[in-house]
Amino acid sequence: MKKILSINKKIESFNKSIDVQGDKSLSIRWVLISSLSKKKSIAYNLLKSEDVLSALECIKVLGSKVKLSKDKCEIIGVGLNPKIKNKTTFNAGNSGTLGRLILGLLVNSKSKIKLIGDKSLSQRDFSRVVQPLEKFGAKFNSKKTLPLEMKGLDKPKAINYLEKKGSAQCKTTVMFAALKSKGETIIKAKKSRDHTELIFKYLKLPIKIKKKENYDIIKIKEVKKVNSLNYKIPGDISSCAFFIVLTVLSKKSELLIRNININPSRIGIITILKKMGASIHFKNQKIYKGEQIADIFVKSSKKLKSINCPIKYNSSAIDEFLIIFLVAAKAKGTSKFKNLSELNQKESPRLVWASKILKLMGIKNITTKDSIKIYGNPQKVVDKKIIIKNFFKDHRVFMMSVIAALTFGGKWKIYDTDSIKTSFPKFLEILRKI
Repeated sequence: MKKILSINKKIESFNKSIDVQGDKSLSIRWVLISSLSKKKSIAYNLLKSEDVLSALECIKVLGSKVKLSKDKCEIIGVGLNPKIKNKTTFNAGNSGTLGRLILGLLVNSKSKIKLIGDKSLSQRDFSRVVQPLEKFGAKFNSKKTLPLEMKGLDKPKAINYLEKKGSAQCKTTVMFAALKSKGETIIKAKKSRDHTELIFKYLKLPIKIKKKENYDIIKIKEVKKVNSLNYKIPGDISSCAFFIVLTVLSKKSELLIRNININPSRIGIITILKKMGASIHFKNQKIYKGEQIADIFVKSSKKLKSINCPIKYNSSAIDEFLIIFLVAAKAKGTSKFKNLSELNQKESPRLVWASKILKLMGIKNITTKDSIKIYGNPQKVVDKKIIIKNFFKDHRVFMMSVIAALTFGGKWKIYDTDSIKTSFPKFLEILRKI
């Protein structure tokens, strides 16, 4: 039976401090990189979501030893050359990050492996990683969607690769494969989140990076071993984004969100919301293993203005646009967002769903296949029944709907509460504390 959340009134004013769960991007990368080391790696505040648990199960299939407790996770990996039986199956669940990245780790598997995922992941595009991995020498049975069968080779050869989508998943897949390939792999990559590069640097892996205005040149050489990685994983900016917008759109409210990863490649939402008039400040900033960490202090915003959003912020806010659109709905004037076709490559066609939810709320908007124009209404109050369902269990569609209900009003029924288990299991628990 599908679980349904009912919300019948707006949230009252609040003044709170909260913590959110560990960064999902870092959690999955830590799990996969730790599997490459034969020494023990330890992580604290690892996100225990379904996506991360799927990653742990995948590295167990590789032969890694995993010990997961309430406070920490320990991994003893199998090194760079795991012995994999023919026709071994890896299940990525709902996680596009895991599904794509693990193929890079398996590029030197001489045995045929099979990658599967849930219904949502099985509809998503994998050709974007199949193509570069074929250049390394891997062979595939299918070019686009799961299930995929791949057979790697004992000694992959380095490649030159142009990543022009701004996809950190594609970039990282190639970076993982490069560690196992003879020679020097050269990647010209459109700007995207750089967690993998920072971890490679911290581990002193053979990586060189030249940063240009619109792209990076990344050079990686083969390695013989990878050291262990102990990590205290900071809070996820994508998770705290929902609480930031909840505060911005609520009356007479303040919120402090502690110990959040504010990597410059991830804080497009902060830049965009501040340009729209939101009151957001960083406190207690520090550097931890290359990542920038801070507490985020947010206050209610009385006057919000529209934005013609520069496309240079797209990659650093790609997972947060759904919640940004809610702010645009409350802003004075017409906001424009473009070049967002990547939004429809996520767990659901998110641009389509954003438009649908806004229209249900009575917010005029016009969409194309890669853009949306939102006609803001600062006085808008929803006073009708709204039902949100059949959204492919996309966790961000669910959470956007919850924040919309709490800030715009109305009587909402939102299906599939368990959708949050993939990325942010404690979302509702933290929300109730506010």
